[in-house]
Amino acid sequence: MAGLAAGQSIVVPDKMLEGAGIKVIQDTVTGVDAANKSVMVSGGETYPYDKLYLATGASALIPPIEGRDLGGVVSLRGLSDAEEIKACIAEKAPVNIVFIGAGFISMEIASLLVENVPRKLNISLVEFLDRPLPLMLDKDMAELVQTFVEQKGLRIFTGEKAEKLVGRDGRVTGVKLASGKELDADMVVISVGVQPNVELAEQIGLEMGRFGIKVNGFQETSHPDILAGGDCVEKIHFVTKKPTAGRLRGPAVMQGRIAAKRLAGYAIEFPGVLDAGGCKLFDMTVTATGLTEESAAREGIETVCAVVDSRSRHAMIPGVKPWKIKLVFDKNTQKLIGGQIVSHEVAPAREIDAVSAFILGGKTIPELTTFTSACNPDISSEPSAEPITVAAEQALQKLRAQLG
Repeated sequence: MAGLAAGQSIVVPDKMLEGAGIKVIQDTVTGVDAANKSVMVSGGETYPYDKLYLATGASALIPPIEGRDLGGVVSLRGLSDAEEIKACIAEKAPVNIVFIGAGFISMEIASLLVENVPRKLNISLVEFLDRPLPLMLDKDMAELVQTFVEQKGLRIFTGEKAEKLVGRDGRVTGVKLASGKELDADMVVISVGVQPNVELAEQIGLEMGRFGIKVNGFQETSHPDILAGGDCVEKIHFVTKKPTAGRLRGPAVMQGRIAAKRLAGYAIEFPGVLDAGGCKLFDMTVTATGLTEESAAREGIETVCAVVDSRSRHAMIPGVKPWKIKLVFDKNTQKLIGGQIVSHEVAPAREIDAVSAFILGGKTIPELTTFTSACNPDISSEPSAEPITVAAEQALQKLRAQLG
């Protein structure tokens, strides 16, 4: 998108697949005959199968907003969208760009545009909820991000709804908000979520869930010879054990591997999703996993939370950069159920993977007070200041105070 990677670099080359003995067919599937176990394509051919794997993905969700068909209005989902945005930037030279939605993709693309387009841009992000990155961060952590990116030149309008796109001569010229504000716009990027591509699955008659195709832990659908995975299927959240969308790259990759293992005779189940993810905004890295304090409250989970300020290396080493971590614990079980990191250096943000591992391992507040990290003055703060351990210590004291 920012010109940092070619489109073909994100696609597995056909030759690589063919070299592994895989036959690649580029065509559109028009139907599946589950009774006779065959797939029909638009070219007229029919392909028999023993087992079928559906990986139909998801498509950008475009709200029914007036003016969405104007020139200069684009969605933000796949490679074709990225190429359209890149062409629009190069050919139309937009100055005023508005993103509808302030999730991690919008925020990351907005920051990349500021860094890589060699002219002054006026970029605004309109978010219906009360903060940017609302699915990743609680408000206290999101405020750090909003302050930082606004200092870099982005404008963020939270608690606002894009009511109408206005235009002239067939091209977008502005975004009218429900509050009455109107933002100038030479280009509008809509990124408010996705919807699973389940038309083929529905045609087959597979059982559907609220968020996509229903599958079991082995990625098997309601039909014994059809498996599915990725954005088109419904996931189970590891913490709540409830259905969720979980439309991220990590779960899609892992579900493909699990389905392959199942076909090879293994019985390894998908553990559920934590919605772990991250984004890089200028020189700030944001990562999160599990439940936020807010999402836990919606699930009826009473929490104990701790926020710790840390540093990228030992205080005696020059070049120290700040980072902050928030851990969310279930008050009743004392188990870790979520974490958020906002860091001015990339390496500390990877500690979110340790948080994910602790959640999957069912670690509790007392157990995490004994966590000892591998440390070196150049890559971490001293052992006495390990932020996960310090956060657990804070949570332990909070819990004691609450319990009297």
